[in-house]
Amino acid sequence: MIRHRGLALSAAAAFTFLGLAALAHEFKLDSVITSFVKLDPGQAHLVVRLPLHLTRTIKIPVKGVWIDLDTSGPALEKLLAGLGHDITLFEDGRALSPRSAVGRFSLPSDRSFREYETAVEHVARPPEPDTQIFIDQGYFDAHLTYAIRSASSRFAIQTQVAPELKDYLKMTIRYLPPGEEGQAMMITSESGRVSLNPEWYRAGASFVVLGIKHILTGYDHLLFLLCLVIPFLRLREVAAIITAFTVAHSFTLLGSAYGLGPGGDWFPPFVETAIAASIVWMALENIAGVDLRRRWLITGLFGLVHGFGFSYGLKENLMFAGHHLVVALLSFNVGIEIGQIAVLAVMLPVLALLRKSVLKGRVGVIILSALVAHTGWHWMVDRAAIFWKTPWPQFDGRALMTLARWVAGLLIAFGLVRWLGRRAAEVLARRAAATGRPS
Repeated sequence: MIRHRGLALSAAAAFTFLGLAALAHEFKLDSVITSFVKLDPGQAHLVVRLPLHLTRTIKIPVKGVWIDLDTSGPALEKLLAGLGHDITLFEDGRALSPRSAVGRFSLPSDRSFREYETAVEHVARPPEPDTQIFIDQGYFDAHLTYAIRSASSRFAIQTQVAPELKDYLKMTIRYLPPGEEGQAMMITSESGRVSLNPEWYRAGASFVVLGIKHILTGYDHLLFLLCLVIPFLRLREVAAIITAFTVAHSFTLLGSAYGLGPGGDWFPPFVETAIAASIVWMALENIAGVDLRRRWLITGLFGLVHGFGFSYGLKENLMFAGHHLVVALLSFNVGIEIGQIAVLAVMLPVLALLRKSVLKGRVGVIILSALVAHTGWHWMVDRAAIFWKTPWPQFDGRALMTLARWVAGLLIAFGLVRWLGRRAAEVLARRAAATGRPS
């Protein structure tokens, strides 16, 4: 039991150890804390494995270069108190305090944390009398138990272990609710409070926000949108193009999220290079003065590539969707479209003002497109250098089957894009004719 609040507070202060540790010692980057969260009737369990090199400001007794396990009890108490302070479980928004905690030191060769049951059994056993654990090597393992009102409550978790390390210190969580399949996620101190079992509407809202943030911080996607609309001054001319882009990137975004996209280390750098190339192509097309009435077709092609780029931002966060995968997918796409509309709402009037005052006619299109092409070219060269260093895929039967599925899907997508583009243009043309104003 954790009985002494004074000890807990002093240990909590000591457990913010890593800022000093990073300055005084060489720190291992990309460290990982492994954990399980299991719910039982009336109680929740948090089982944690912390690499020992994270605990350097807690004085652990040693004999030479080995941890003195016989006299390590006080150090374990301090570590447990600090851990209970810096990793917080929440039930329906209420922070929980551990009602009991046990811990031990473990060898770096120990593999008990592959499963929850073996981890719990391992923490409950003291080390063998002749165990020798080298200083700063191995693990500190802990099992914290919390009293809860109901296993069906809404639970969340937050880590504040060494927040100054930001994303370098990761915490993997295996969430094990009763009667359900477990789910895995990875968080850092920058993740804030993370819901372990969100309601569908909370998951949807968070993924809408995530989609908006993704498009607003995706500078290559924004530059591509700018390139699309540089030659145009009327909404009617832009509508079919933006529709093609939206349908195309939605198609590959959803397909890739369901694991239907190409795999392998080569594909992400290929996508990033292709996105930069799409910017250069569109900019050069603006400069050359290609027939802009057919732009929707090439826009749809590049929109497929951008959809894969969007999917990487989605995949990194799908673990936070709980059991609401479809809601998360659709909400993320809605967020992207909201962000895209917001960008265009600002971009189109500014471009119209520039095109009518400072950068008139074809000269304005050429100057703006040349600036965009210059930026896109540098991105493309830098990304291509990474892509060429990546091993190429082997075209076996599975790869050919994936390719065939995507070809068939692309044909369907292009048919849909073409139909929607024409419909959008017709609707806007009718509205313009009815009001007597250009659209």
